[in-house]
Amino acid sequence: MYKFFFKRFFDFTIALIVLILLSPVFIIVTVALYFLNNGKPFFYQERPGLNERIFKIIKFKSMNDKKDSDGNLLPDAARLTRVGAFVRKTSLDEIPQLINVVKGDMSLIGPRPLLVKYLPYYSEREKLRHAVRPGITGLAQVGGRNTLNWDERLELDVKYVENISLKTDVKIILRTIKNVINGKDVVIIPGQLFTTLDKYRSNENRAEAFQ
Repeated sequence: MYKFFFKRFFDFTIALIVLILLSPVFIIVTVALYFLNNGKPFFYQERPGLNERIFKIIKFKSMNDKKDSDGNLLPDAARLTRVGAFVRKTSLDEIPQLINVVKGDMSLIGPRPLLVKYLPYYSEREKLRHAVRPGITGLAQVGGRNTLNWDERLELDVKYVENISLKTDVKIILRTIKNVINGKDVVIIPGQLFTTLDKYRSNENRAEAFQ
């Protein structure tokens, strides 16, 4: 009953209330990033959601679009703004995703929505992560976040799907709040600690071929 009805009800209600309460912060960060990012305070990207349905995730844009002389984007570290680094460190960049939750694209708790290009690289078991709405936070995020390797992260996603309950969601929310306050497992520069899933799985297959 919780998984199929109450979870969505709680998601919508809590996300709407928190969005209203955080509206002053939302406005301040939006204005700051508007001027720092040439009128583009938000970052939109297509991600697979429930049943692999594609939606556009909304986040605060923490990096500018500066390019080199050849027209290629500069490395993440060179494009990360001071305000962008702050909103990533404090996880404020996740606030706009509350809009995704209200719309029904996402849940407060669930497997993080990853890149569309990763879809061919999941095992049959790992595809279960798309049997529920993706979340702003989840079991993998409170279990190590970006410090885990891909196999560990995806396994935690599946374990969450297999054991959804109100008790589990409350525990994850409380641990998320604690981690945000302590700044635990936060990676300021994207891709700083681990490779992308497609490269990870390609390297994994290559290593198996030589065994």
